Amino acid sequence: MTSEGMGVSEQEKHDAAVGLLEELKEKLLSSDISTARVAAFRLARMQDDGLAILKEALFGKHPRTTKKAAAYGMRSMNGRMRKMARAVLEEGLKHRDRTTKAACVKAIFLMDGGIPEKNAPRGKHRSRDKGRIREIRGGRRRDIERERTPQG
Repeated sequence: MTSEGMGVSEQEKHDAAVGLLEELKEKLLSSDISTARVAAFRLARMQDDGLAILKEALFGKHPRTTKKAAAYGMRSMNGRMRKMARAVLEEGLKHRDRTTKAACVKAIFLMDGGIPEKNAPRGKHRSRDKGRIREIRGGRRRDIERERTPQG
């Protein structure tokens, strides 16, 4: 059967693809990093159209989460698009915006097989030290023994 026999025209397919691209672009601009990364990953699978949207997000005036997600999408590309994405990331190293530059540096580092360092624990993880039992030197034990022994 041909696509005409199924009732789906080329124009309808094109409109659906454009709608999907617009939806993914909107999600890429989300302030939630998880939503933005999923959108970037899906855009990475859309070849040239996805690369164009990711490049626009990386070099545009967008928040840090968008730029990091765009870099993630570029490093997730496969095949011939991976080389093109790497060229875009290397172009980002010359960009004036420090957020763009930092996202590109990290993406290239990870594409080269680098292993990211773990950062020092933040806020709630520091409370682990409070739960540990520590030896108290001097302190109260000597005071109790002094009270028990008769003096003089």
